[in-house]
Amino acid sequence: MRRDMEREARSTAIHCDDALTSVFAVLGKRWTGVVIGVLLERPARFAEIARAIPGITESMLSARLTELRDAGLLTREVIEGPPIASLYRLTPSGEALRPALVALGEWAQAHMGARA
Repeated sequence: MRRDMEREARSTAIHCDDALTSVFAVLGKRWTGVVIGVLLERPARFAEIARAIPGITESMLSARLTELRDAGLLTREVIEGPPIASLYRLTPSGEALRPALVALGEWAQAHMGARA
């Protein structure tokens, strides 16, 4: 009897979709969505991205850009100087996030009011 109850509990247990878990492992980190949002406007240099996001530190921005590059969502192009600069650009996979981020922005405006 107890074994049947355990089996039933396992079969009806709620679980999170593996794909959703993978997405939020990358996009669920602080600042990540905002960085992508900035780059949805156009490719930008590190300093431009930093200026566009009040409150982000250079080390945090650097970490997020590296994570997004490693995830295949953006590329980094070195522009020969002087001064040497890096230009960050979304890949097609990063650009494909546009509809989801637009929808999240609309949801925030509708449901979060002044906090959005």
